[in-house]
Amino acid sequence: MTQCPSLEVLGLLVAVAEHGSLGAGARAVGMAEPNASRAVRRLERELGLVLFRRTPRGSQPTDAGQLLVAWARPLLAQADALALGLRSLESAAAGELDVAASMTIAEHLVPGWLARLRRQHPNDRVHLRIENSAEVARLVHDGEVDLGFVEVDVPTPGLRHHVVTHDRLHLVVAPGHPWQERTAVAPDELARTPLVTREVGSGTRAVLEHALAPRILAPAALVLNSNAGVRASVRAGVAPAVLSELVVEDLVRAGHLVVVPIEGLDLVRPLHAVWRTGQPPRGIAAQLVAVAEGAVTESGTGS
Repeated sequence: MTQCPSLEVLGLLVAVAEHGSLGAGARAVGMAEPNASRAVRRLERELGLVLFRRTPRGSQPTDAGQLLVAWARPLLAQADALALGLRSLESAAAGELDVAASMTIAEHLVPGWLARLRRQHPNDRVHLRIENSAEVARLVHDGEVDLGFVEVDVPTPGLRHHVVTHDRLHLVVAPGHPWQERTAVAPDELARTPLVTREVGSGTRAVLEHALAPRILAPAALVLNSNAGVRASVRAGVAPAVLSELVVEDLVRAGHLVVVPIEGLDLVRPLHAVWRTGQPPRGIAAQLVAVAEGAVTESGTGS
């Protein structure tokens, strides 16, 4: 009877499929490439199946490989949740935690997370830095903060990503804009239109660019490094913008901004906790991640 592959090997298979090559997948999970190659070949021998086609351009999963990766993903997510829950039960001694979060998450989600965490750990101190997603990843990678929250999964050697929740981006315009009465805007037209955008490195901008690829965005009408500035500019009639529904929901509800659908695109994005590979969050850090994904109730028991 074939034994279930280890979680380490399953994580490697998923990483190779997501990153497109054995080397990149190995780096993503913190494994030496020769060891990763041996692990994949050993599993293929045990199963009597070819899981990846090796080409000069990388490694692509076969039909069997795609099935195994699809089965592995929920199992890995459950294992991550179990490990996170166990680490959250570790020492409750008072401590300090340095956290960095991208702007949308920091402004609209982190305050609620910290309020809930404080009720469970009133003596702990959390220091929060607000940056864009690229800078948050750098701060975590360089050890300047213990934990990060980002809006885009940018493969970074040495970092582990864990999805905590999801968010949706909306195309918004000011009342009276020609697009207000449109049933939808085509992606080609959106890409050709100068927008008010966030700066390079912003998760919101990266998600939009990825969704519209291979189209290239037109030069921006205005580039700002804050969500507040972008939404105020849209409201003033400078140009349309694509922003998180967390950022615009109050202005949309009040009638100051109008949501316009994008034809064929539903811009739902995962929001990630990130930490250094091999240094998973423990204690209060694990509690904060658990709170972020709704895995801890007000009483501290699993929900």
